[in-house]
Amino acid sequence: MLEKPKIRIPTSVKKGEVFQVKTLIKHPMESGNRKDASGAPIPRKIINRFVCKANGKVAFSADFNTSVSADPFLTFSLRLEETSKLEFSWYEDGGAVVTETVDVEVK
Repeated sequence: MLEKPKIRIPTSVKKGEVFQVKTLIKHPMESGNRKDASGAPIPRKIINRFVCKANGKVAFSADFNTSVSADPFLTFSLRLEETSKLEFSWYEDGGAVVTETVDVEVK
């Protein structure tokens, strides 16, 4: 089960200013390479995709594979030209999705 992510981002920025976004989501990340006590394979269950949208348009995205660590931490830069609603979405194998939104005022 995906937990509520942590997002560190300024709530206001200057127009055109590059700023840093930091996100962290708690997730154990099962690679699919291990076996349980009876020898049966444990199915893969990882966060396989992350998307950040600004006012509905993709501003940053990343696809992950089995080598991604547990509790993935992402840092990336954005630049906004207008006040925006940022939507952050984490997608897990099996279809679970966690989405959080943050409003950023552009001055």
